[in-house]
Amino acid sequence: MKQYFRIDFSKNTKLLYYLEHLIILFTPKFFFLLTKEKILKKSRQDQYIQYRVNYYNKTDYFSVKKHAKNYKQFFKEPKKTYFFDLLTLLKYFPSHLRFHYIFGDVIDVPDVPSFVKSRPINVNNQNSVLLKLNKIRHFIFVKDKNTFESKKNLLVWRGKCYKEHRQKFIQKFYNHPLCNVGQTNTKGDINVPWQKEKLSLQEQLKYKFILAIEGNDVASNLKWIMSSSSLVFMTQPKYETWFMEGTLKANYHYVLLKEDYSDLEEKILYYTYHVEEAKKIISQANLYTEQFRNIKQEKVISLLVMEKYFQNAGELS
Repeated sequence: MKQYFRIDFSKNTKLLYYLEHLIILFTPKFFFLLTKEKILKKSRQDQYIQYRVNYYNKTDYFSVKKHAKNYKQFFKEPKKTYFFDLLTLLKYFPSHLRFHYIFGDVIDVPDVPSFVKSRPINVNNQNSVLLKLNKIRHFIFVKDKNTFESKKNLLVWRGKCYKEHRQKFIQKFYNHPLCNVGQTNTKGDINVPWQKEKLSLQEQLKYKFILAIEGNDVASNLKWIMSSSSLVFMTQPKYETWFMEGTLKANYHYVLLKEDYSDLEEKILYYTYHVEEAKKIISQANLYTEQFRNIKQEKVISLLVMEKYFQNAGELS
């Protein structure tokens, strides 16, 4: 019997998200302006916090362009997750300040410093100022009660396959005996032979190995895999978000795969029989995710990233 409706309680709940952010939307701005300095006062000298701020915001002094927007102009944007995530931070700054931003899956570096969710991993990405945008979809962490030893000796993956590199992977491993992988396309030209039923996060956590494969930009499942007791398999990331994918170390935080996945079977078999090595990588991955789970600290870092942007733009003294 087909399931036409199912709630996955392991994911973030949008209803609660919108309720919380609607309260923020209608809270007078002066309240946030009064509390900003109290929130940030003790954090500007913290070395770890400054490291993260400078990682996300690599800008030097610059000038915003004529088409930059201020708070009132930005307020006309559609009231969706990107809007609310950015609005929550803008509430703490004067309304006349101007800024640039690009919503969505950004894979190119803007011509002028702009707030973005994602950027390419390279030395010339200083115009891409990362903020924690669309976090309800991308920042999911799990409590995995399963032990690594109790899981299936298989690699699992589910996702959309509209991108060529994903299609090549799924075509190659759809029928592989060590894999349970399939596409879950819901629109466009559905390639039926590669289609499989959806699996919830909890169902995927029953497998020892979970693939993280980039889509339009980053692999959105990477955060929850790294917080689990399953082992991440992926190629070297090309894009990064607030999760700082560019700082991840191959075969330390995740199992590195070749770009053509020709070593996938070899790696599955290796870590099936080298359990302690697998668990060591999982432990390092779990530890890495901990830095993003301190809600107060995440807010402080976000505000300091934005403050640095306005200061370097000459908008804020």
